[in-house]
Amino acid sequence: MFCNQCEQTAKGTGCTKIGVCGKNEKVADLQDLLIYAMEGLALYAHEGRQHGIVDEATDRFTMEAVFSTLTNVDFDPERFVVLIKRAVELRDAMKEKVAAADGKTDFDVDAATFAPADNLEDLAAQGLETHLIPTLDDDENIRSLKQTLLYGLKGIAAYADHAWILGKHDDGVAAFVYEALAALTAKGLSVDDCVGIALKAGEINLRTMQLLDEANTGAYGHPLPTTVPLGHRKNKAILITGHDLRDLELLLEQTRDKGIDIYTHGEMLPCHGYPELKKYDHFYGHFGTAWQNQHKEFPNFPGPVLFTTNCIQKPKDSYKDRVFTTGLVGWPDCTHLVEKDFSVVIDKALEMEGFTDDVDNGSVMVGFGHNAVLGVADKIIEAVKNKDIRHFFLVGGCDGAKPGRDYFTKFVEQVPQDCVVLTLACGKFRFFDKQLGDIGGIPRLLDVGQCNDAYSAIQIAVALAKAFDCGVNDLPLSMIISWYEQKAVAILLTLLFLGIKDIRLGPSLPAFITPAVLDVLVQNFDLKPIAATPEEDLKAILG
Repeated sequence: MFCNQCEQTAKGTGCTKIGVCGKNEKVADLQDLLIYAMEGLALYAHEGRQHGIVDEATDRFTMEAVFSTLTNVDFDPERFVVLIKRAVELRDAMKEKVAAADGKTDFDVDAATFAPADNLEDLAAQGLETHLIPTLDDDENIRSLKQTLLYGLKGIAAYADHAWILGKHDDGVAAFVYEALAALTAKGLSVDDCVGIALKAGEINLRTMQLLDEANTGAYGHPLPTTVPLGHRKNKAILITGHDLRDLELLLEQTRDKGIDIYTHGEMLPCHGYPELKKYDHFYGHFGTAWQNQHKEFPNFPGPVLFTTNCIQKPKDSYKDRVFTTGLVGWPDCTHLVEKDFSVVIDKALEMEGFTDDVDNGSVMVGFGHNAVLGVADKIIEAVKNKDIRHFFLVGGCDGAKPGRDYFTKFVEQVPQDCVVLTLACGKFRFFDKQLGDIGGIPRLLDVGQCNDAYSAIQIAVALAKAFDCGVNDLPLSMIISWYEQKAVAILLTLLFLGIKDIRLGPSLPAFITPAVLDVLVQNFDLKPIAATPEEDLKAILG
């Protein structure tokens, strides 16, 4: 195996025996084969688009399949067997449709014709034989840019899948995913060609995040500033983690009047701000931080844990008997719920002890999406004009367990009193419970939401730039971004597409970015790594 798609890849170069996430070689090889199969499907689907051939079922599968290869989603090799064979079936069906329309079908690419093996072991061997990453291109810089595109596509597919679950999709998103997957097989591309399609991925991700924002707010209302308890109360309990709002809604509905409290974990914390979710009186509080501490936290939770999407490592045996998964998430020996019937989770919660006392561990505020923040934009603008607010910092992104991430905690702790911190995604769990106070009634720490709510942060920045009649880069705003996996890559590409400069990225730069590609990003976008200490970056930004 070879995998360097996440920030914590072994030795900063690549995992070759087992993933730091717990992914084994067999799963890694099957994921590579699935992407290989999707490249073949994409060649015909992209050609089909030129002849008016659109198949919604194929588009839907594509998002699920590409999403399933993202870090920390699916570790179950058996499920990849099904996905790979289905990808080839859909490829061959699309090929027939394209041929009937007199389209091109003679692609000189092995992925367009490969036949999958009959069993898991042989499929894994085929995956290894593809040498997916090394064969993207002989030129290391083109290969680096193609990897960046591939990982951005995985993020786009994740957001598109979440939106599709709530009935929102855009044919243009699927069309681009096919175009980009097909481009991965192309030879002779230049650096400019690859940068161009990577920036287009950023544009498409912006549209995808907009779709998800519309899906979430359309179904559950615009988030409202909401206080969320960090303690617990005496009662039976279920913990839900991941990103999927629909799964949370179904769980809340199915546990209504059952004497069970629902607690969020990780990126589910912002869900407490949605009006149609917070109306459930047994939707109580938040437990723990993010995935890097799960093996310490989950054994202490006195109820079952429901995983809805990625953001978590492979569960340990010490609590695997009360782990349930839904959607695309899967691990061997864990109970996967296909039909969204959570009765077994409920039964497990009723069987377990639950919390036996009331504990007050303080609270945090959520719900500062673009609708809420722009609702008080006049106060924010006035505070800036009066110099009560000197600077805004967007400190957010993915979290992980690798040393060096305490930089983000220290950074927020040292942000001056006349500055505001916006945050989003699971990176905020390094500092989400810090009591930073307020400036004229405006909280100094504003939780914008999940990672996909980067869309909200962008809308806030654009609105402020319009109010001050300047560009986003001219605002007193700095972005300090942490990254871990591929959704963060998609968001970074969006920021670059929008022309946002002077982004500080950490705790380390992607292993798949070569020095030459990094130089392109530095020269064109002033992208830079975070400094060794937050003091250095704060001094550089504020003077």
